[in-house]
Amino acid sequence: MLKIFTTQLSSYFKRIADKEEFNLEDGARILAQAAVGEGSIYIHGIDEMEAVTLEATKSAEPLPYAKPLQDENVSSLTPIDCVLLISRFSTDKSAINLAQKLQEKHIPFVSISAIPKDVSEPSLHELSDAHINTQLVQPLIPGEDGSRFGFPAVMTALYAYYGLAFTLKEIIEEYE
Repeated sequence: MLKIFTTQLSSYFKRIADKEEFNLEDGARILAQAAVGEGSIYIHGIDEMEAVTLEATKSAEPLPYAKPLQDENVSSLTPIDCVLLISRFSTDKSAINLAQKLQEKHIPFVSISAIPKDVSEPSLHELSDAHINTQLVQPLIPGEDGSRFGFPAVMTALYAYYGLAFTLKEIIEEYE
């Protein structure tokens, strides 16, 4: 099973690298505006995506200018700040509520999530200034009973995050 999981996961990483290249660049440019300006980059992961927030703010290599965004901080954000918002799916209600608050305050934001096949409700990919689609909408491994398991949403989101972080690093180095 591990070989199947590894093969499948590798293909998702490749899809993100290939299909989301321009969105990663656009997202990094948006984050760079806060980083090279006087703003801050705020990171907010919904549910298990809090792992990305922790990676960006408390890891061995934290993202420069990054701070965790708590709900109570939203009112203090200004348009010179920027937000990276991560959720499993682009239609997550908590993520949509936060995205709408950010739009009302004219706060630029980048999002990372999977876009479900049939979207009939508000979606982060429509609301955000740049959206990185993780493409992961179902578990990877088929079970003998027809069910599926192994849903590495955090892993694909972290891969997309690193794509943003590396591109942001290049932009900031060019700016300096």
